[in-house]
Amino acid sequence: MRSLPALIVSAAVLTALASPAEAKRRVHHRGGGGYNPPYAAMVVDVKTGKTLHAVNEDSLRHPASITKVMTLYMLFEQLERGRYTLESPLTISAYAAAQAPSKLGLRPGSTISVEDAIKAIVTKSANDVACAIGENIAGGSEARFAEMMTAKAKALGMSRTNYANASGLPDADQITTARDLTVLARAIQDRFPRYYRYFQTRSFAFRGRVIGNHNRLLGNVQGVDGIKTGYTRDSGFNLMTAARLDDRQIVAIVLGGKSGASRDKIMADLVRSNLPRAYAGNRQTPPTVEVAERARPAVVADGASRTRTQLASADDEDIETTASTAQPLDISPNRATTTPGSAGAKGRLPTNAHAYAPAAAVAPFPMAGKSPARLASVDGPRTESAPKTVSGAKVTPTAWVIQLGAMDDEDKAKSMLAEARNRAGGSLSKAAPYTVKVEHGGATLYRARFSGFSEQDTAQDACNALKRSGFSCFATRS
Repeated sequence: MRSLPALIVSAAVLTALASPAEAKRRVHHRGGGGYNPPYAAMVVDVKTGKTLHAVNEDSLRHPASITKVMTLYMLFEQLERGRYTLESPLTISAYAAAQAPSKLGLRPGSTISVEDAIKAIVTKSANDVACAIGENIAGGSEARFAEMMTAKAKALGMSRTNYANASGLPDADQITTARDLTVLARAIQDRFPRYYRYFQTRSFAFRGRVIGNHNRLLGNVQGVDGIKTGYTRDSGFNLMTAARLDDRQIVAIVLGGKSGASRDKIMADLVRSNLPRAYAGNRQTPPTVEVAERARPAVVADGASRTRTQLASADDEDIETTASTAQPLDISPNRATTTPGSAGAKGRLPTNAHAYAPAAAVAPFPMAGKSPARLASVDGPRTESAPKTVSGAKVTPTAWVIQLGAMDDEDKAKSMLAEARNRAGGSLSKAAPYTVKVEHGGATLYRARFSGFSEQDTAQDACNALKRSGFSCFATRS
């Protein structure tokens, strides 16, 4: 009892010495009055593009470590272009090494191979490695890399996404929507089937340590072959996943879960109730593509991957951060299309609703003072039907053709074809370049294509040669 006054005085002194930032953090997160991440979710049928489930799908949310899916998208692109190989070293800066956990704990000045960096992201969700990837790609600036990520998001049709860093650590400007993340989930599978296999990694041996994958849905929910988990205090528990079974394929997003366990249960319910409803026939939608940028070829998917994949996720116990932006989003939840986690969803979207197209009433979000480059909207993923062909090509297409992209000017399309033939050399020596004029969303576009391939393999080989020369393309039936 004599020590009670001393304890009271000590507590008062400690309270007085607490920093303003710490006091603000404590107020921000205390029970009952703190920021409560609101729920959002979306499920999309990959083969048709139709929305199977949606709740607050266009409301702004923080992505947390789901950000790293875009970071790897950017790295896969550099691998495909030949700038890096899987053995290339990535340098760890002092800034990258100082990132908050979860991380590998790499020392400033050390290096990590590209392949190990990929595995560290998909298993450990390492923030130091994510930052290093961004810095190495963008010439030492993670901020510049974030601008590149944002531009890539816009090119894919992720109209309400903005990135501020490569890891997903808290930042008020790091925002996205469930709808946008379904686009990214499909795009990384369509675009990089070769590198997407790394998401199958179940454990990763690194410098004497074995780092495991803690995605609890793998092996427990039939069909799940998902993508990435994420958590910060401001975001809540997030999960991007993919599933396929009996020729049916979906992608699903859950944002703002109250706990890892409740998020996983919601996702499991969504997969079990929506995967059987997905279309089992041939894919009806084109692969996810990027819009043309500065008269360069549009980045187009390699074609749907037939490889079954498994999610390598962040460890929810190895949380990215305990910090907060202290700036909750001003979010007004939209009407819920279905009840989260319900098996028999009522009030579904119309059958012609596509995840590619944002709701008409949703205006582009303010960029918090940032001004990312505007990109022309061409031949992108946000379509509800195929563009109408206006005029036929002068070249008679063979059974298989290669498409590089679509431009808003025929001369640009022809210039792209000429440059591609120049740089690809012999692989296109017998191919015939041609353009196809189409009407797309009220605009006239010109698809840049090469004919001259009777077999899929020869068309794909020529496309691969183009990719090694810095072009993106896909082989398709004419």
